[in-house]
Amino acid sequence: MRFMLIVKANQDSEAGVMPSTELLTEMGRYNEELVKAGVLLAGEGLHPSSKGARVRFSGSERLVVDGPFSETKELVAGFWLIQVKSKEEAIEWVKRAPNPMPGTESEIEIRQVFSPEDFGEAFTPELREAEDRLRTQAAANA
Repeated sequence: MRFMLIVKANQDSEAGVMPSTELLTEMGRYNEELVKAGVLLAGEGLHPSSKGARVRFSGSERLVVDGPFSETKELVAGFWLIQVKSKEEAIEWVKRAPNPMPGTESEIEIRQVFSPEDFGEAFTPELREAEDRLRTQAAANA
């Protein structure tokens, strides 16, 4: 099972305050544990929403809204993508993570990533084959 571990933003991360050397070191050690355990698929920090944009969809219309975005608690500051056996295992990994926002309360949300089996019969063999081709090409692009 794949899980996305979503690091919630706070006022400091949205203001562009960079992590300390100490936090970067702790995160590096944690990431090394994830890699050595064979569970880390990806993980990155994100620039503040002031450097981002949103695209709103309404039928065929597209509206681009530039950041920053006001609801800091709803924003994402970074993520990990891990592959583990269960949600419980994902929770155990998150509990071992350093506090991503030292000196304040912070939150990491855990969300399971869909797998092909989750879509049932709607995900036909042809769609599965096309998805496999795209994943192979994406891996080659990386």
